[in-house]
Amino acid sequence: MPIESKLPDVGTTVFSTMSRMAQQHGAINLGQGFPDFEPPAALIEALTRAMQDGHNQYAPSPGLPELREQIARKAGRMYGHVPNADSEVTITSGASEAIYAAVAAVVRAGDEVIVLDPCYDLYQPAINLQGARAVHVPLTLPNFAVDWQRLQDAMTPKTRMLIVNSPHNPSGAILTAADLDALAAITRDSDIFILSDEVYQHIVYAEGGHQSMLCHEALAARSFVVGSLGKTYHCTGWKVGHCIAPPALTAELRKVHQYITFCTFAPAQFALAHMLAEQPQHYLELPAFYRAKRDYFHTLLVGSRFKLLPTPGGYFQLVDYAAMDERNDIAFSEWLVREAGVAGIPLAPFYDTAPPQSRLLRLCFAKNDATMAAAAERLCQL
Repeated sequence: MPIESKLPDVGTTVFSTMSRMAQQHGAINLGQGFPDFEPPAALIEALTRAMQDGHNQYAPSPGLPELREQIARKAGRMYGHVPNADSEVTITSGASEAIYAAVAAVVRAGDEVIVLDPCYDLYQPAINLQGARAVHVPLTLPNFAVDWQRLQDAMTPKTRMLIVNSPHNPSGAILTAADLDALAAITRDSDIFILSDEVYQHIVYAEGGHQSMLCHEALAARSFVVGSLGKTYHCTGWKVGHCIAPPALTAELRKVHQYITFCTFAPAQFALAHMLAEQPQHYLELPAFYRAKRDYFHTLLVGSRFKLLPTPGGYFQLVDYAAMDERNDIAFSEWLVREAGVAGIPLAPFYDTAPPQSRLLRLCFAKNDATMAAAAERLCQL
């Protein structure tokens, strides 16, 4: 039968494509954003113990109460905002589910949702599936900063939601306290919801740390704030995320969540609740852990022809190859896999309309030192 696709422009993601090419060509994969090292041993032990203790059936749909309570306490410790664990914290099957559920919960057919380019490739399909329209506002180069006037000019009576991402994927740019004030000012008299993708919240190197929407009372009152325990604890394959939102927004999000996954892997929830309660030093020390990896990767690439852009947050390094090659970033990244044996991610797929002169590639440094050294050796030979 003929099928009229709801997502006619969506194919295989660039992350899957580059990882497949890396496997085919035996390349070192610095493309897809996952660690090649193990989660903390105490977390693995806690997961095993949870399974052995019989916690293998459905968890409550909103999430294990103990885990929601620990996330609420962490938010209070980090941002001075303590959400109600029962009515404002929801555990989801990865941050991706939380993002999709938030969009589906409040965005209606005919609405507009503003996204800031370059942006993660999940946002647009989630918007399209609601019958809404994504309005793309480019970040300003070279620092990937928000042009607040341009953003305000893009707002219309149809604007239902604004999606922000800090630390930003792919650039690592972060929102400052002044940015939060600017965002609060332009949304103050509106009915616009904010979806804040904060999955790299514990990987910020700049002075002052991460500025969450939860730090700002007016923004917290209209925001879905999404986090990822998988990224915080180096276990992305467990797919455990969470969303903090006011009670009315949480109620709508949970209506969608219960019909997507209903609940999230129960043993992992017990294990992560244990880690948050017993070893908070893990997430407190995460900035220093990843800063050392970032700086080591920088040192390795000093002898290359790549120009390294500043990385104030996240575990991705943007490199400019304009001095080496005139090909666009998709063609260059494919060549890099085939000829140099290193896989990165081009930035064009993160854009609705990519800058024509952009020659940037995203490399992940959430890797063992040996992996980074081997990749850098190949890159320095170009």
